[in-house]
Amino acid sequence: MAKARRSAPPAAAPTGDERTVELTRRLAALLGELSLTEVEVESGDIRVRVQRAGALAPATPAAAVADERPLVADTVSPALVTVEAPMVGTFYRASSPTADPYVQEGDVVKEGQVLCIIEAMKLMNEIESKVGGRIARILVENGHAVEYGQPLFLIDPQP
Repeated sequence: MAKARRSAPPAAAPTGDERTVELTRRLAALLGELSLTEVEVESGDIRVRVQRAGALAPATPAAAVADERPLVADTVSPALVTVEAPMVGTFYRASSPTADPYVQEGDVVKEGQVLCIIEAMKLMNEIESKVGGRIARILVENGHAVEYGQPLFLIDPQP
């Protein structure tokens, strides 16, 4: 009498949640592998965005602001303080198109000094410096859209 063979049940197709988790894991690994700060992928009905906490971590390569330019890596001194966008909107360096910019690279600023304006829903929001120091870098071009948490300025704090 022949014995009946039991075959393993066929592997179930991954569910949407399992696919999302797997994609997220792969993207997180890609961030470290390529020294990126953010990556977004859309596949079918799944859209995943992975971003490193503290997008400009001290002394690590960081992706340049994406605005149709190629990806550029840069190093950031651990002493620099990042001023980030507190909202989504349009970045303006001056109060009007004919006015001088609030700050230039190399300018010394005080804590609470206005650095720029972000227009959101027709409201002009003044963005202030959270520390006193010297403007080391301005990371966004005038008139460009910014996302919540996007780095705007790097400030070298004064001792």
